[in-house]
Amino acid sequence: MPDYLIFQLVASIGAMGEFGGHDRRGSLTLPGRSAVIGTLGAALGRRRGDDFSDLENLAVAVASFGRTAPLRDYHTVQTVPSAAVKAPQSRPEALRAAERKGKVNTTLTSRDYRTDCVFGVAVWQGDLPILERALQQPVFQTFLGRKSCPLSAPFDPRIVTDENPAQALQHLRLPPWIGARKMVEIVAEDGTDLGAPARWEVRHDRALDRGLWHFGRARYVVAHPDVQAQGVT
Repeated sequence: MPDYLIFQLVASIGAMGEFGGHDRRGSLTLPGRSAVIGTLGAALGRRRGDDFSDLENLAVAVASFGRTAPLRDYHTVQTVPSAAVKAPQSRPEALRAAERKGKVNTTLTSRDYRTDCVFGVAVWQGDLPILERALQQPVFQTFLGRKSCPLSAPFDPRIVTDENPAQALQHLRLPPWIGARKMVEIVAEDGTDLGAPARWEVRHDRALDRGLWHFGRARYVVAHPDVQAQGVT
């Protein structure tokens, strides 16, 4: 049986965006693969321009313990018409110049979040002991999506051996204030055995260029395994 590194992502509010449009930034119902890779990179102390190839080779599964609820927040964003300022050196400079000319536009935008976030992550096919130590003492502060979404519990990483990711996540130790929760959904790369009937789903969360925020399509399997409730063990 394979070894899995399992850890938790617990937060009161989270943002797991797939598409990042200007007027609206949406959110998936649970973290995507790129969010997990980014979290591991932050724990290791890597910046966006660093090499992530070893982390991109990891196999990843993410499970949700309980249904999250949607939350939408509204923002006003100042924009500058392209003809208002010539060759600005920065956004603040462009805004100041446009404001002097009275040509600043204000746009209403919305951002989607999910509340009551309790997720479990299983990764395998990599150097699991190094990743476990990094999650125990992260180099950079980590969030569940945006900086307004801090984690409310440590990762509590553990290396376990089991038949598949869903079974491995039965060893997860959720915080005592969460109580026992049953896994309601698990998502992994296409071809992963999740121990239950699965359907396919296409998501845009395969990082192509982290510096430019370019992401590609990938196919995943989604299952709703009938496993026991998780809690403190």
